[in-house]
Amino acid sequence: MKYLVSISRVLVGVLFIVSGFIKLNDPVGFSFKLEEYFSPGVLDLPFFEPYALYISIFVVILEVLLGVMLLVGFRIKFTVWSLLAMILGFTFLTFYSAYFNKVTDCGCFGDALKLTPWQSFIKDVILLVLILILFKGRAFIKPIVGSNAKRIITVAALVISALYARYVLRHLPVIDFRPYKIGANIKDGMNVPEGAPAAIFDYAWKFKIDGKEEVIVTQGDYPNVEGEFIDVETTEVQKGYEPPIHDFTLERNGTDFTDTLLVAPKLVMVIAYDVAKTERNVYSEIKTVTDTALEKGYQVIGMSASNDALTGPLINDYGLGFDFYFTDETALKTIVRSNPGVLVLEKGTIVQKVHFNDLDELEFKE
Repeated sequence: MKYLVSISRVLVGVLFIVSGFIKLNDPVGFSFKLEEYFSPGVLDLPFFEPYALYISIFVVILEVLLGVMLLVGFRIKFTVWSLLAMILGFTFLTFYSAYFNKVTDCGCFGDALKLTPWQSFIKDVILLVLILILFKGRAFIKPIVGSNAKRIITVAALVISALYARYVLRHLPVIDFRPYKIGANIKDGMNVPEGAPAAIFDYAWKFKIDGKEEVIVTQGDYPNVEGEFIDVETTEVQKGYEPPIHDFTLERNGTDFTDTLLVAPKLVMVIAYDVAKTERNVYSEIKTVTDTALEKGYQVIGMSASNDALTGPLINDYGLGFDFYFTDETALKTIVRSNPGVLVLEKGTIVQKVHFNDLDELEFKE
């Protein structure tokens, strides 16, 4: 039992620290995932949505701290009980997502590692077993350092986590795991490689044959049967290749300008996924920055999921010298964790990306 507890201790501690740190690198992204869970179509807890970011920060810092406390052997009873409570909550959410197909990515490892709902659930079940082993054998969990050292390490972990969270909230994630990171080409990210596996579907054809309903399953071909066709249902049995970027479009007045804009030699994108929630007090600086870009020959566009009734007054109030194009809100939230945020592209390749607190870092070539 002693060796089993030791192995479980290391596995759980390291996994909680790694998982927590990845989400701590991008707490805004994790808050978006929590908003999905709180939405009416999932858990129907909309009163939590305004607090999603605060809950995100609390959960990820706690996750890191519990991993550290377990490894150093600090407050073992509290740590093990907390780990058990947290993993029970995670297991419920991942089972709910998998069984009802509600949230297709739990966000357990942020954008660094994508797991299917059932993979996430299996991962949590394994963690639950390991934590139950720790719970039963907690008498074997001994401190690896002295009493004062345990406190110092735990407090240091808390302070470092809090400062790191503050930094990424005021700027952008230090490590960008998304397909819109600096150096990525958006158009290339939308391409499907030649020979990439295609999705496979089962087609369940329903016919009335000799007065009886029969179902014939094929993988696309129309069945060669004598009978009256009633209905057909399709089920995806194998996922095909999905490009890293698959929901990016730039539309204005019903026209798609994506291909045209992604070959522009010098393009500035001002992204405000939701104008109603955007930081309006920075738009004076946005105007200064974009006017400078326009003077140096850059094409400047806005990108938002909001309609003209919201973007129009914003343009007028701040005298912005550019129009807004419509893009899917989820895509915009993925591109930059800032509302607004600014990207600079050269023929579709992202060369600069900044939070609205870092607009002064933008550089425009003559």
